[in-house]
Amino acid sequence: MDEGRIPSEGVRDPIAELEYRTEQAMLGEGQERVDKQHEAGKMTARERLTLLMDEGTFTELDRFVVHRCADFGMGDRKVPGDGVVTGYGRVNGRTTFAFAQDFTVFGGSLGESYAAKICKVMDLAQRSGAPMIGLNDSGGARIQEGVVSLAGYADIFLRNVMVSGVIPQISAIMGPCAGGAVYSPAMTDFILMVKGTSSLFVTGPDVIRAVTHEEVTKEDLGGALTHSTKSGVAHFASDNEEECLLLIRELLSYMPQNNLEDPPLGPTDDDPLREIKELDTLIPLNPNQPYDMRDVIRPILDNGVLLEVHEGYAQNIVVGFGRVGGRSVGIVANQPMVLAGVLDIESSVKGARFVRFCDAFNIPIVTFVDVPGFLPGVGQELGGIIRQGAKLLYAFCEATVPKITLITRKAYGGAYDVMSSKHIRGDMNFAYPWAEIAVMGSEGAVNIIFRKELAAAADPEAERARLVQEYRDRFANPYSAAAHGYVDEVIVPSRSREKIFTALEMLKDKRDTNPPKKHGNIPL
Repeated sequence: MDEGRIPSEGVRDPIAELEYRTEQAMLGEGQERVDKQHEAGKMTARERLTLLMDEGTFTELDRFVVHRCADFGMGDRKVPGDGVVTGYGRVNGRTTFAFAQDFTVFGGSLGESYAAKICKVMDLAQRSGAPMIGLNDSGGARIQEGVVSLAGYADIFLRNVMVSGVIPQISAIMGPCAGGAVYSPAMTDFILMVKGTSSLFVTGPDVIRAVTHEEVTKEDLGGALTHSTKSGVAHFASDNEEECLLLIRELLSYMPQNNLEDPPLGPTDDDPLREIKELDTLIPLNPNQPYDMRDVIRPILDNGVLLEVHEGYAQNIVVGFGRVGGRSVGIVANQPMVLAGVLDIESSVKGARFVRFCDAFNIPIVTFVDVPGFLPGVGQELGGIIRQGAKLLYAFCEATVPKITLITRKAYGGAYDVMSSKHIRGDMNFAYPWAEIAVMGSEGAVNIIFRKELAAAADPEAERARLVQEYRDRFANPYSAAAHGYVDEVIVPSRSREKIFTALEMLKDKRDTNPPKKHGNIPL
């Protein structure tokens, strides 16, 4: 220690006291609890934040905050930090705020002081115009503190809503998250989970067993695979915590800091005018033959990189992030490999949510269309396909960011309108030469229009084939739509990247607005 700081005997040394208090705060409730966390395959809160942030940039706030509860044995258990680590640092060189719940202290349970710490860092994020990351690992509300714990959750919920669409919000579920605690992550933009160690549910298996007599495991009820493939609650499921935290860093790289900025330009050595010869022969001309739309998307993006969102859920639509010429874009695409690419309840909601995020944060949307229509069926109708499908239509209509659409093959019926058509403010709409833009497929149209003629024909099958070809030649091509200006250009597939890049460059300063209003009334 500097001789100038050596105190006289019996005199308090403030610096030594600070060092001691900091050391105690870092220990939490002790090494034994840290060891149990590691044995469970989980990092501690500070270890997670160290990996999330650029090396050496994390600054912790409110390290010495303690709870104010004197009841039920809590009076003698005052741990600095109170079970949550909050602060800020840099991710990819840009300021980012975060909190990490510490399961080694009171099981990460939330009380009054704990919630106040989270609210404080959320307020700082809003004022600073920087993303907010929540790393969740908590036993829920701190029962000993009673209603103030519930009030703390509500204070956080309000802030989630107030900053929604203002700064990006990302939640990682890295342990248990149950009861009222689940609603904060649910209102953020993206949820990531870790396979095997994270869970997310309103009521756990024991409560369900007692109330409904249903038997279910924690993993089947609220695990990462359940929520990323069945419920759609989680957007990503990672194999381990390190992968989850690195994925957050990658996800942030496509986003602006806030709604008043444009996304950052990423470095690229990929020629934006590069031809993609394989696209000229990739897509089957038979409209009923499947192909993987990702084989069209990836070659168009810089270095073939597509960060797919909700990859395991509603797989008949693909959404995700990529770059074209270094510029971030949101991708929305029908997937002919799954249910022929039809729109149904789940895919409509998935697409709408993603479109609205891109629009909120100034990320251009590139839409790839190969859609036979909406999925028919009693289940779909009773499940509200009219209302649910309208969400995707509403989202595209509402969006004011640059919107570029490429019809790769089919665009039938109302689904043609919905998928970012010219009629709902699509800025640039392209089509491949074999694209079919019509009310319905040729076979279905012929069966309806010429029903009487076919019934009276000597050879109904030969007559049907002739009429189908005649209908296809006349209507099921892009030139009728192009003649009306609904398609801006019919393009050679190999030039797709060039056309999309030049459209993005042309639209980079686009300004569009919606009528003044408090907010619209999306058909929730």
